[in-house]
Amino acid sequence: MELEEKPKYGEPRKYDPTFKGPLQNRGCTDIVCCILFIVAILAYFAVGILAWSQGDPRKVIYPTDSRGQFCGHAGTPLEKKPYLFYFNIMKCASPMVLLEFQCPTTQMCVETCPDKFMTLVKAHYSQKDFDYYKNFCKEGVTNKMVKILKQGLCPAMLTPSVPFTRRCFPALGQKGGVITVGNFTHFEDGSGKRREAKDLVDGVKNATVVMEARQVVMKIFEDYTQSWYWILLGLVIAMLTSLLFIVLLRFLAGIMVWVMIALVILVIGYGIFHCYMEYAALKGEAGANVTLQELGFQTDFSVYLQIRQTWLAFMIILAIVDVIIILLLIFLRKRICIAIALIREASKAIGHVMSALFFPLFTFFLLAVVIAYWAVTAVYPLNKLPTQTCSLSNYSTSPEKAECPDSQCLFAFYGGETAYHKYLIWLQFYNVFLFFWCANFVTALGQMTLAGAFASYYWAFVKPDDIPKCPLFSSLGRSLRYHTGTLAFGSFILSAIQIIRVLLEYLDHKLKGAHNKCTKFLLCCLKCCFWCLEKFIKFLNRNAYIMTAIYGKNFCSAARDAFFLLMRNMIRVAVLDKVTDFLLFLGKLLIVGLVGVFAFFFFSGRVKAFENTAPSLHYYWVPIITVAIGSYLIAHGFFSVYSMCVDTLFLCFLEDLERNDGSPERPYLMPESLQKVLKKKNKNEPAQ
Repeated sequence: MELEEKPKYGEPRKYDPTFKGPLQNRGCTDIVCCILFIVAILAYFAVGILAWSQGDPRKVIYPTDSRGQFCGHAGTPLEKKPYLFYFNIMKCASPMVLLEFQCPTTQMCVETCPDKFMTLVKAHYSQKDFDYYKNFCKEGVTNKMVKILKQGLCPAMLTPSVPFTRRCFPALGQKGGVITVGNFTHFEDGSGKRREAKDLVDGVKNATVVMEARQVVMKIFEDYTQSWYWILLGLVIAMLTSLLFIVLLRFLAGIMVWVMIALVILVIGYGIFHCYMEYAALKGEAGANVTLQELGFQTDFSVYLQIRQTWLAFMIILAIVDVIIILLLIFLRKRICIAIALIREASKAIGHVMSALFFPLFTFFLLAVVIAYWAVTAVYPLNKLPTQTCSLSNYSTSPEKAECPDSQCLFAFYGGETAYHKYLIWLQFYNVFLFFWCANFVTALGQMTLAGAFASYYWAFVKPDDIPKCPLFSSLGRSLRYHTGTLAFGSFILSAIQIIRVLLEYLDHKLKGAHNKCTKFLLCCLKCCFWCLEKFIKFLNRNAYIMTAIYGKNFCSAARDAFFLLMRNMIRVAVLDKVTDFLLFLGKLLIVGLVGVFAFFFFSGRVKAFENTAPSLHYYWVPIITVAIGSYLIAHGFFSVYSMCVDTLFLCFLEDLERNDGSPERPYLMPESLQKVLKKKNKNEPAQ
């Protein structure tokens, strides 16, 4: 007796006369994952409460001295000392400064920054000079004391400094292309050595990188206060454009798709033309031929727009994008007609479930809550624990000081070496992982809810009479009541991969200085593999949620059924689903392009009609980028409903082909338009 070989990708779905769409009688799935997720959320709340009670985000914004006291804080002895002074600014050149948020040198609050060159040795010869010098020393220092420098009571030297974000930094300048400090090219470092002023640059760079970023953020914030209402207007225009586009798709799907394709090519073509005009206009301008590599990083991003190479890069990128789109359209021209039929059917489904268009607002709200909670929890415990701790109160008499007289005890954190500080890095890791898990869970909830609603539409024998009442809210209730565990399981797998990618990026950043080509190649391969794996898991999860929404199965069973169904219809997947996704992506590009071009001409003042209306800004690109990103998110929100609808109808369509054969007993439930394109027909109907 010969055994029948099982099909490689499972048995096709059998005809079931009782199947009428998403099952109403279903049970809870992946209960263990549901329980673990609830426990993880409760622990996340505990971490947040711990962070808010132990942390203090003011330490990032306001300067603190080596004893942890805030400079210029009202009601304290340092109220009249608003500036932070570094004993040895050159120690801030260490890369660890950017990781530890603190320079490994004594820091103290002062009334004013030093305005002259002076060394401790020279100050000893004049009481007047020493009276000035001791303003930058620890309290109680006198001219008669010995070993002042060795005990770390005073800095070895003073350099002319200027306050920047309430911190004293050397007054660096340039004279004849040579870096100077206080108009001098050299200075004495207090130990008898004569050094060049450029030696101070690295220390100042690392010490000011966070403060410069803060200054840029403040300017950006000011720009937002000046332009927020215009930004809102731009986002409203993007929303109305998206709604208009979707309404037109409902009635003119074929025409709109071709118009959309033509407009995308034209908008990108105009972008290429504009970049060329800017590139040509800068010819012969002073400094316009500087390369981006020579310019380096600038906090004023408008500087980049004064360089020809920037516009050349924009022009090349847009040209490549335009050519790729044109080539894809040439090769996919026969498939676009089939995709249009699927989009037309998705438009009908959305027309019967109009509330689905506004469901992304609910998803955005939940994502905003998740992001806000993560950000607040991450900002509060920003102090890092040093490798070795000490007590400021009795360090002068401690064994460590006796063993190493030159050592110092600097302020690191409040609260002592508690369990909280010991495990701070793990708490931060947990915060990041739960952020990914919660964000992916919210996204998955939105996908399963929409899938259940649109599946109810497809499997309705008589549309719209057989569509259940409030299909969207019914689907949301089923997803939360029965399938929280399934959503948690799928989002956990995706989050685990994403956190591995974050760790790989961190490792790559840490090893940038290494010149081991083998290590770099291995890291590059790992990053590429996990990127591909993340994309595959997202695709698998999405289809698994659709199958769960229809049949109420657990995650593994639903993922297996969805994967086998797609593999049994691989050609149709490539022809229909992906081409439709490409067309919807072009729709998003069109909306972003139209609104972005309008925002550019308005905020940049290039059009005289808007010259007096546009607000005065530090960086006019701030509202432009905000409007462009916001427009994309709005368009993505509306089109994600379309995309989910298309994916759901596509899986239902594949199941329809396997369940039914077009006979009077087993008629196809797909619309006539799809039957016509696919050359299928119900046998009780006349030939098409």
